Amino acid sequence: RVTRFRYQPPSTQPPSYNSPLMLPDLLHLHTYFLFPFSIDKQAVLEDHRDLWAKYPRWIDGLDEWIAVHRTRASSTVAQHLGPWRRAAYSRFDLDSPAYQDMVFFHPIVRRVFFDTTDAAGGEKEALLRCYTIPLGADGKVWLEAEDRKGRSARVQITELRLFLFANGIGILSIGVEAFHISAADALWINESLRKVYPSSGRQLREARVPDRLTIAIERGGVREIVAEERFEKCDMIGFLPPLSSTIASLLYFTDYEREEYEPVLDERMIVYSYCAVDPAAISPEFILSEDYQVFLSRFLYVDRWGPGYRYEPVFTREEMRRQFYTRWAHQGTYYGFTSYSNITSTIGTFDCDEHQLLEGFLVHRMFETRYYLMALVALFYRATLLDFSERTALVSKQLYLDQEDGRIGVENIGMANDLRADFLHFSNYWHFDELANKDEELDHFTLQCREYRIRPTKEEVEEEIEKLNASLHTYHQFRNTEAINRVAMLSLLFGAGAVLTGFFGMNFGHRFGRLFFEPDQSTLPFHYAAVVAVLLLAFGALAFGIFVVIANWSDYKEIFMFRRGSNRLPGDVGSLRRRPPPVSRPQN
Repeated sequence: RVTRFRYQPPSTQPPSYNSPLMLPDLLHLHTYFLFPFSIDKQAVLEDHRDLWAKYPRWIDGLDEWIAVHRTRASSTVAQHLGPWRRAAYSRFDLDSPAYQDMVFFHPIVRRVFFDTTDAAGGEKEALLRCYTIPLGADGKVWLEAEDRKGRSARVQITELRLFLFANGIGILSIGVEAFHISAADALWINESLRKVYPSSGRQLREARVPDRLTIAIERGGVREIVAEERFEKCDMIGFLPPLSSTIASLLYFTDYEREEYEPVLDERMIVYSYCAVDPAAISPEFILSEDYQVFLSRFLYVDRWGPGYRYEPVFTREEMRRQFYTRWAHQGTYYGFTSYSNITSTIGTFDCDEHQLLEGFLVHRMFETRYYLMALVALFYRATLLDFSERTALVSKQLYLDQEDGRIGVENIGMANDLRADFLHFSNYWHFDELANKDEELDHFTLQCREYRIRPTKEEVEEEIEKLNASLHTYHQFRNTEAINRVAMLSLLFGAGAVLTGFFGMNFGHRFGRLFFEPDQSTLPFHYAAVVAVLLLAFGALAFGIFVVIANWSDYKEIFMFRRGSNRLPGDVGSLRRRPPPVSRPQN
């Protein structure tokens, strides 16, 4: 049962901020916790070479990769909730979700960012795959948390989605909902349940992070634990943090212990959240009050409830002025964006002009459709650019080590060219400054990309890759010039020898012929001396040429090697991220 909110025009009297801080109640909280991660494609291909041997491209093998792990012993999620299933759009009629989701975006964006198939499961257009685990068929799934101070929360998981992109980036989306709760509880839910791992032991001891996270399913009054994390043992895996088992269990098809994927961000998931304030629990002046601004600041910056602003008030107001979209603020609807949150806050539910409430509340409908998709696209951009930053550093490190060892070769050029080609593909295929033509959608996307620093990060990565490519190009131009100079020198030697032997081989006759070609007893020593000299010159030049080629074999070996076929797997170059296996030493 929802409460209708009738908009009242703002009062002409200035609001009073001297009253006690009002704590609102919420009609509805709907939050998506977004976990971006990067799959080490080379590591996965090394571990599953037989699977991808049947597919020419990485994206083509994803369905089978996920399918073969649904019976994995450790995949409790697949056993209790069911496996991930492909969720591509296949219906495109007027009332279908595909039509309503896609129609607001530019045509090229529909091609790129929507996983679609025809009714018969035909050709797939986009280079991404969308999966879901259907929930609610035979029980309710809950996400639970508690900390050492006795605080706890329990919210229903209403949606699980997984997006895998052809460049190895993935986004796990966990949707939770709660109704008729206090604002303090809603803020604690958003702040605590977004935690992926503790950043230190102090966070656990001070209850700044839950010490228990649980996914549970409830069927017929019987509760079963699907995954549980208590952070009792938090050891890093190489350079990777101790990922919560609630996240790792949902990504059961890839092995975190073997470093097949890694989190892209820090210890927090991105919070994409909607709340509707209960108008029956607030005064008519609340929409213009400082209390609402305090609540919005706590909601936007994913803080727990407290008296007043969490940060210095003047600083906070200035930041909020920059990070909020306020076109509909006169109705109490605010949209806010930071580098770790994306929020929608409104007061009650009501008819929005000609958008009738009977068709569903417009603000919430947009939150879970087009704005959700735009938030995913912006997060994909950020995750991809951070991934490029790491790959650029690793390739540069490998080049530095190989250059010190004198082993720079065609493999290094291949690594740099692959990195450059991938970035070019991202810039030309994936990246758009404008997803839609409507002002409001474009403004939202621009604000989120600005907070994610998409443009400056893209320009920085592009500059680094171009400098890396230019450095390799200059180095190999120098090496090629040296090789060409050696070939020119050998050509001069062989040419001089050919001229001399040719001159010697010409029969001038008379005394010249008697001296070299038809010697008598008196000229025989001249004949043999000439033959020996020519032999020494010819075989000396040939031996010197062979020596030069062998001594500089790294510059010439590619000429004699066959090109690899088009079915070369992208994992053939090996993983730059995964640590090499430890060297086994004999026991004494």
